[in-house]
Order: sequence, then C-alpha cells, then structure tokens
Amino acid sequence: MNFTDRPRRLRRDGVRELVSETSLAPEDLIAPVFVDATTDERVPIQSMPGHERVPIDQAVDRVEEVLATGVEAVMLFGIPESKDAQGSRAWAEDGVVQEATRRITAETDAYVITDVCLCEYTDHGHCGVVEETAAEDPDLTVKNDETLDLLGKIAVSQAEAGAEMVAPSSMTDGMVGAIREALDDAGFSDVPIMSYAAKYESSFYGPFRDAADGAPAFGDRRHYQMDPANREEATREVRLDVEQGADVLMVKPALPYLDIVRDVDREFDYPVAAYNVSGEYAMLHAAAEKGWLDLDAAATESLLSIKRAGADLILTYFAEDVARRL
Repeated sequence: MNFTDRPRRLRRDGVRELVSETSLAPEDLIAPVFVDATTDERVPIQSMPGHERVPIDQAVDRVEEVLATGVEAVMLFGIPESKDAQGSRAWAEDGVVQEATRRITAETDAYVITDVCLCEYTDHGHCGVVEETAAEDPDLTVKNDETLDLLGKIAVSQAEAGAEMVAPSSMTDGMVGAIREALDDAGFSDVPIMSYAAKYESSFYGPFRDAADGAPAFGDRRHYQMDPANREEATREVRLDVEQGADVLMVKPALPYLDIVRDVDREFDYPVAAYNVSGEYAMLHAAAEKGWLDLDAAATESLLSIKRAGADLILTYFAEDVARRL
C-alpha cells in the first residue's frame, strides 16, 4: 500500500481546522423573537422547547439576551391584541411589532428585521384578503392584487417604527415590487427587502403556527405557497423578486430544500438566506429528548449544512444556543 493521495493526512487535529471549508459565526445567524400583545408575562411555546412569547414590555430584555450570545440580528413576529378579516393591526401605528421595534431600536444595538405578512393578524389565518368562497370552495383562497396594497402599508408602518429591513413572507405575486414602491414613496428607499423568495407549502411549519397563532382557520396555503415537488419554479420565483428589487433572497424551509439554496446561490449574485424552520428545530429536540441524538452536535451540523449549501444568512431557532458554542 503506497498511496500518494491520502486525504486522511489533513484530518488530524490542528490541520483539520486549518483546511475546513465551511464555518459558522454568530453574525451569520438571525434569531426569531415573538412579541405578544395579549400577555403580561412570558409564555413558553410548548412545541418549541426553550422559546417563549414575550410581552411588549419585555421585548428589549429578550433582545438583549440574544445579543449577549453574539447574534446581532433579530426577526420580529407579532401576536396582536385583536384580529379582523383584513389584519388591520398589522399596519397600526401602535401595533405590537411597531411598538416593539421602537423600543428595541431605541435601547439596543440589534439589527431589527420585521416580518411582513398578514397571517398572524387575520381572523381567518391566511396571508391576505380571502375570496368570498374561500371557506367553502376555494379557488385561489387569497386575492392576490387586493393584498399587495396591504403589504405595502405594513412595510411602511414598520419602517416608520425603525425597522432596518423588512421581510415579506406571503408569497403574493408582485409583493416585492409593491413593497419597494411603497417604501420609496414614503421616503424609505434605504430600507432593504429580504424576500421569502422561494417559500414552500411545507409540513415543517406546525410549531411556528403555535408560536405565532397563525394557523389557517380553514383550508391550507397550497394556492399561494410553492409545491414541494418543484425545483425549477423556484428559480423563476426568485428571478421575479430580483427584478422587483429584492436585496436578500430567502429559501424556506432550509434542510429539506438545500438543493434550492444551492440553486439560488449559484444563479443569483445576491445574499442568500435560509429559514431553519420550527419543525426542523422541534424534531431535533424531540429526538434528543428520546436520547437518540446529541442535540448540540446535530444543531451545529444542521446549520453547517445550510451554510455549505450556499446560505449567507440563517434564520434559526438554534441561533442563541449555537452562537454560545462558537
């Protein structure tokens, strides 16, 4: 045995780290934060161990906890005090995300990103204005063009409150263009858009719907979120968002769609984000509770795989735990 090429030579301690191709850093991560206008105390999210809904008065404290781990950016999701058919609390000046954003930007150094969607704010749980027959016999469920104006209003209200980036997640055709136009017209041309450019109708969202109280009251979201079977369509979706002015391109979910992350990274010269969603988080916790895997090691390996696939940014519920170990 006289091999010239022996890859194991570079796997010894000391040199292994020097030749490592992919690395994670706290600044690669974005931590989701749930702010709840209906409570005066922190409420554990049962399906997402270690995470809580926090009242507005504790939003700053919660973000300070994130910053202490080295993570620099947060994504705010809101649970409003009331809901209606249009989701009007989503763009209210005194809305839960708007008020939390003002406090967090005034009192911390966090980079604040806000979710632009309606599902947490509508009494029907869908991501826009629904058609009249949606509950009984839906055709497209959400009226696309009627929803665009509302998304623009949400983004402007969040920018006025101090949001440093907005992130539309509704998969409404034309959403990036409508939001870009609304922001520019309101004097916020410097506020970037991180578009959920390829968001799939996934079974991995279940725990988030507990966390954000945003499950549909009827039907599902197949009429506006992408078919998990489709890969080439993702490139088309992303290209449309680029043409409309997106600054960062997100793929959601992450782990079951690493091929999409890779495709977007190769095709487009833009920062790529991936959302390591609630179901991905919850299943690792469940397996660890059974003693079937090491949670810390599995979480880090999962995020490394997302980064290796081509993501520059990772939105993940593991952000704080992994950042502490980096």
